[in-house]
Amino acid sequence: MKRKRHTPQQVVRKLQEAQAALSAGRELASVLQMLGISEQTYYRWKKKYGGMKAEEAKRLASLEEENSRLKKLVADLALDKQILTEALDVAKNL
Repeated sequence: MKRKRHTPQQVVRKLQEAQAALSAGRELASVLQMLGISEQTYYRWKKKYGGMKAEEAKRLASLEEENSRLKKLVADLALDKQILTEALDVAKNL
């Protein structure tokens, strides 16, 4: 089965739908089936996005993307520094 990726806005909307259905007295299993997600996915989403609005979830996703990009940049710079330090050591020993 192919995995489907949901945007943070879709996740927040689905959580809001789930909360409304649960408040109306529906069983969790039927709500999850309606949304097309597993129980594990529901609780993971609830833990991460519970209580958020769509705009906040979008901002969180953009911050996570920026954080990932910055971590890669730091790793590249650390590698460059290590290479230059080793080259300097070799030049000093000549």
